[in-house]
Amino acid sequence: MSARGPKKHMKRLAAPKHWMLDKLTGTYAPKPSAGPHKQRECLPLIVFLRNRLKYALNGREVRSILMQRLVKVDGKVRTDSTYPTGFLDVISIEKTDEHFRLIYDIKGRFTVHRITAEEGKFKLGKVRRCQLGAGGIPYVVTHDGRTVRFPDPLIKVNDTVKIDLETGKIVDFIKFEVGNLVMVTGGRSMGSVGVITHRERHHGGFDIVHVKDANERLFATRLSNVFVIGAGSEPWISLPKGKGLRLTIAEERDARRAKATEASA
Repeated sequence: MSARGPKKHMKRLAAPKHWMLDKLTGTYAPKPSAGPHKQRECLPLIVFLRNRLKYALNGREVRSILMQRLVKVDGKVRTDSTYPTGFLDVISIEKTDEHFRLIYDIKGRFTVHRITAEEGKFKLGKVRRCQLGAGGIPYVVTHDGRTVRFPDPLIKVNDTVKIDLETGKIVDFIKFEVGNLVMVTGGRSMGSVGVITHRERHHGGFDIVHVKDANERLFATRLSNVFVIGAGSEPWISLPKGKGLRLTIAEERDARRAKATEASA
């Protein structure tokens, strides 16, 4: 007999590695609900509250926290424990006056990045589509599934828009141009931050973007993996520990040794 409808379970070993769930605690992992972010690129609320913040010991406690309507994602109360939060989403817990932005660390994992209440009032969105709708009304669709009508005519695909979470309106935008600051959201350099130096166009293939980080290291990735986060070299959002600077294994080792000698001294 064939399966009816979408799958409702996810085995623990099939869960994305960046959730960092251990192998032996159970057979299953929380399967993200359908939502604005893809299953492999999201972090369910239950993983964030229980495994990252340690505010709950188990799923039942997470549900009781959410059902008190204490947790907001992008300014909206969410009560689904498997709601898929994703890149640059703002998670607010007003009772403790805490605000977090989901952002990748240099290893490509979602990190617990605390932000101020002021910074929690906006988010950035990458423009995925820009076209005319019914009645000739122009609109753009961002990476988190938002549709915004009547955008600035200068906004094009791959640009980044700054969205006011209270009104849902676009308040500013950054063009996808050489010299602007980007974060890599996929591929081997995931979580790295640098400045665009060059864009290679490949008709019928994937456009390649060349990026230079603060250590003057060059790397290249696909255009679809690049997210503009700042005009010039100034980011519009605060960056997590490491500031998106990827270190080599030897540099990581030296940093660890220096930390260990400081601690013992």
